Amino acid sequence: MSSKTKIVVLHMKEIIYTAIFAVLAIVLILLLIFMFLPKGKGNTADEKKYAPGIYTSTVTLNNTALEVEVTVDESHINSIRFSNIDETVATMYPLIQPAIEDIADQVYEKQSLEGIEYSQDNPYTSQIILGAINDALEKAVTDK
Repeated sequence: MSSKTKIVVLHMKEIIYTAIFAVLAIVLILLLIFMFLPKGKGNTADEKKYAPGIYTSTVTLNNTALEVEVTVDESHINSIRFSNIDETVATMYPLIQPAIEDIADQVYEKQSLEGIEYSQDNPYTSQIILGAINDALEKAVTDK
């Protein structure tokens, strides 16, 4: 009766060390995979939306042409201002400069023309300015 039974003795310390090293190896492999995978198109913060530059659009107020100047880089709107406002236009339309400053602050914060709130004092002026900013940004948008 010679049965060849083998008895294997495992120490608990060896099992724990093996489990810890296996978990660390899996974590390392997952880290390397996530680190070196190409970024998806879902990340809109780094996505190129605009061709960098200064773009203008014209607003006509009572036979006076005002140019709205929008400065953008690849992914942000950096500046919105009137480029040729003179003293007579500022005197004739005193609410136009505060309106563009209010709209510009909202656009800088949101980096979009969506959800812009108009002032109760001058909603029509704000709509005209917003339309001019939209026209300038359409010139800046890149086709992806």
